[in-house]
Amino acid sequence: METLEISGSRNPDSAVIWLHGLGADGYDFEPVVEQLQLPKVRFILPHAPQRPVTINNGYTMRAWFDLYGLNAGSPQDELGIRETQAEIEALIRQEETRGIDPARIVLAGFSQGGAVALHTALRHPQRLGGVMGLSTYLPLRSRLADEGHVANRELPIFMAHGTYDNVIVIDLAKSSSDFLEQLGYPVSWHEYPMAHSVCMEEIDDIRDFLQRVLG
Repeated sequence: METLEISGSRNPDSAVIWLHGLGADGYDFEPVVEQLQLPKVRFILPHAPQRPVTINNGYTMRAWFDLYGLNAGSPQDELGIRETQAEIEALIRQEETRGIDPARIVLAGFSQGGAVALHTALRHPQRLGGVMGLSTYLPLRSRLADEGHVANRELPIFMAHGTYDNVIVIDLAKSSSDFLEQLGYPVSWHEYPMAHSVCMEEIDDIRDFLQRVLG
């Protein structure tokens, strides 16, 4: 998988694998990473493959999986989600070979990328450092009780959403957060007066979260 890497240190002691949203690429969050100013963290920003996306009339664009709709009852591309999960797990293993302990690896993602980050982190067989789901929702939620790995049952989860988001409505995101809490996961929920985007207050909260879980 093609990736962009950003690190302010020759010897980073932790890593964040950050997945962009539908139709974007790894460069989309490069400015946010620079604003975080966390020099000991290696940021891996992968580029999703090009694929036709049903919700966009079959138009080909960068996407982590096909998307049929964004309502609670919309069909989901389970095969595509699981294929991308395997790709992200390969990136985690790559960081291990470079000397980064899995407990110092955070998965993060925005919108569709956030859905993959949540899905993958909670099923990973080794304890991770944390997961961030930004302006997103939990996919395949009915499978999580059976598929969630005990290693990450207490994984710190950061979820953030804009109150004016008209792409992924906040009710879908909040119901995902509530569902995770009902299963016993420790979720830190944040709301901001913004649309389907990122704001400075959110970036400050992301920095605080990463400093807390990565020390």
